[in-house]
Amino acid sequence: MSITQAWTDLLGEHELAERGRCFARRDGHEIALFCIEDTVHAIADSCPHAGASLARGALEGTTIQCPAHGLRFDLANGCSRGAGGGLAVRTYPVRVLDGRVEVDFGEAAH
Repeated sequence: MSITQAWTDLLGEHELAERGRCFARRDGHEIALFCIEDTVHAIADSCPHAGASLARGALEGTTIQCPAHGLRFDLANGCSRGAGGGLAVRTYPVRVLDGRVEVDFGEAAH
């Protein structure tokens, strides 16, 4: 069985590169996008612990820290780092095509 990807256009690559991060809402999904060393990461914006926005968290390398309670998540795989009790945030497949950042909401990367 093959998985069909359905890419959704979110914003221009230059918009994300200028800010380094942004929040987007499409098709009922709230997404935090981060551009780190020319790699784009897309995660669900809600912390699985208490729902705080991760787009506003402190960023260290590819680790985002929840601004509410300090939980830390790896942007590449969504897994918690440190004292997270096995919590994970959903990550999404992301690509840049013709200068546009696109996310596939169908299949979670994590």
